[in-house]
Amino acid sequence: MKPKSQRIALVVIDVQNTFDNHAYWGTRDNPSAEANIDLLVKHWTDIGQPIVMVTHTSSNPESSFYPEHQSAQLKPFLRGVVSAVHITKTVNSAFLGTPDLAQWLHMEEISELVICGIQTNMCVETTTRMAGNLGFSTKVALDACHTFDLLGPAGRRFSAEQLSAVTAANLYGGGFADIVQTQELLAAATEENLGGLPSLR
Repeated sequence: MKPKSQRIALVVIDVQNTFDNHAYWGTRDNPSAEANIDLLVKHWTDIGQPIVMVTHTSSNPESSFYPEHQSAQLKPFLRGVVSAVHITKTVNSAFLGTPDLAQWLHMEEISELVICGIQTNMCVETTTRMAGNLGFSTKVALDACHTFDLLGPAGRRFSAEQLSAVTAANLYGGGFADIVQTQELLAAATEENLGGLPSLR
C-alpha cells in the first residue's frame, strides 16, 4: 500500500442498474461513460489506490433505489470491485451518506479525489461542490460521467449534453474542481508517479 500522503481516492458515484431504464430516465449523453469508469476502476486497482464506491438508496419499497431491488444494485462490471469503503446515501451528496465520507478521508489522510459516475449534474456535481467546500483537491473525469435530459422552468427542456457542459463550467469556473478526461488520468496516474496527475488548483 502507498504511504497515505500519496493516495488519491477514486470516488465512483451511483453506477446502478436503474439508470439503464431509459423509458423512465429519458435520453442520456456520453455512451462511453461506463467504459471509461471501468478503465479508471481497473487502473486504480492496478496501481493500489483507494476506490470509494457510492450508491443511492431509498427506504421506499416502490423506489428503484430500494436496496432489495435489482435496479438498485451496481452495474455488473462493478460488482467484483474491491472498494476501500462503500458509502450509501439518500440525498445527492456522498458527503451526507453512511459512513461519513469526509471523516473517512481525513482518517486515511487523503486530500485528493477523482470523481466519476451518474448523474453528472446531480450527485456528481453536488458531491464535487461539497468536496471543494470541505477543502479537498478534486478532479472530475467528465467523460466518465453521464446524465439525462431534464425539464426546467416554463417547460424548457435541457439536453443531457447541455447539462453536462454547464456542470463542467460550474465546477471549473467556480473553483470547485478541475475537469479532466479519462485518458489524461490513465497516462498521469501510475504507481511510481502519482505526482504526474495534472496539477490541482
